[in-house]
Amino acid sequence: MWWWPAFLYPPPAPAFVAAASVAQFALLANAGLGELRGEHMAYSKFWQVVAGKKKNGGGGGGGALLPSRQGMLVAYVPAFVAAAASFAVPGAVVGVRAQVLSAALTVHFLKRILEVLFIHQYSGSMPLNTAATISSSYLVITATMIYAQHLAAGLPDPPVDLLYPGVAAFAVGIAGNFYHHYLLSQLRNAAGGSGGGERQYRIPTGGLFGLAACPHYLFEIVGFFGFAMIAQTAHALAVASGTVAYLAGRSCATRRWYESKFEDFPDSIKALVPYIL
Repeated sequence: MWWWPAFLYPPPAPAFVAAASVAQFALLANAGLGELRGEHMAYSKFWQVVAGKKKNGGGGGGGALLPSRQGMLVAYVPAFVAAAASFAVPGAVVGVRAQVLSAALTVHFLKRILEVLFIHQYSGSMPLNTAATISSSYLVITATMIYAQHLAAGLPDPPVDLLYPGVAAFAVGIAGNFYHHYLLSQLRNAAGGSGGGERQYRIPTGGLFGLAACPHYLFEIVGFFGFAMIAQTAHALAVASGTVAYLAGRSCATRRWYESKFEDFPDSIKALVPYIL
């Protein structure tokens, strides 16, 4: 197909994959718009915002609550299990590209689980429905990404090979994301730890925090484009693009939140991309 990009495998025959690509991009983009409108996913600092709206009769998260650490494990563990288990399914992971993709997804979610257990500091709650929503989204994205790669097995590789640049992008993304998560955890330690006491927030410092409110999201985006470059499927590219839309919205909402909490929050600090956005 002359119109198809040279860096992507041909579109898969099953309509399911095409529909999943469109749906997952649309859901992520809509979630990003929701963040801009103040309709936040109820986790991290925004759980307090959502809970406050609910108390004031404005809706928001409800239902059963989990301790934040348990909620984040619910969010990440199923996707990790799916990625790791793909190696045990006969014929599911065929070829170097598919093996690298499944390994990268496994490492990505294993890192998140280890951060939840040993890096992040928690003192609040998380609605079970929020944890379930995030968990199901990551699980479907992971499984579909691996399945789309399975469908590409045996097809000629795209004329533009991005496998190894994708590995490099993934490595940069996961390292930068971890580093800025570590800085955030140290900030929380300095503000009083996670023993269930009063929460205190400070303006993050170090790394790229002097230039952007959410550099950890920026590096997460780099990591997801690493997935897309490794896979070179339309589905992986749709997921990466949707991730940009969601995290851009979440970053802008986070910057507004900092401005509302700190009168001295610098105007020079952007939301996501230093000097640009």
